[in-house]
Amino acid sequence: MGSSRPRNAAATREAILQSAIRHFALSGYDGVGVREIARDAGVTAMLVNRYFGSKEQLFAEAVETSFAPPTIVAEVPVALARDAATALVERSDPDADPLEPFLIMLRSISNPAAVNIVRDAIARHVGQRLARQLPEAGRQLRTDAMLSVMSGVLLMRRVIRSPGLTDADTDQL
Repeated sequence: MGSSRPRNAAATREAILQSAIRHFALSGYDGVGVREIARDAGVTAMLVNRYFGSKEQLFAEAVETSFAPPTIVAEVPVALARDAATALVERSDPDADPLEPFLIMLRSISNPAAVNIVRDAIARHVGQRLARQLPEAGRQLRTDAMLSVMSGVLLMRRVIRSPGLTDADTDQL
């Protein structure tokens, strides 16, 4: 499985991390074990634990890695509402790339430790990018409300596949 991958620590660590992101997005925190992640990465569960310490620490790093890139809220958009709406329509398209950060969040909500890790990552990444662009008065409420709307659109369009959202003209949406 991992025989074509270069044998070096950075490549091994990255293979484990990418396997973890895929598995957590598919099955959530409680739905996948370290052995499955290791098998997909072409390593042993012992090696996963050597690199990451524990499943929870691996989850925290997978969340951090997948939540860090700006996907809907840009670092410095010209027009926050328009730019975020355009990016949201693109990211929520049923044929778009996998929504690993969103799916990790959605499929891990049954585990309180996982929820805390996800909440902190959201606050550090998209939450901070968004808050920097909002007026100070009511900033937290506005940030959380916008994040809720984004999550709702992602859920209804990508997971539930609501016809009103999936069949709509993208410009209208």
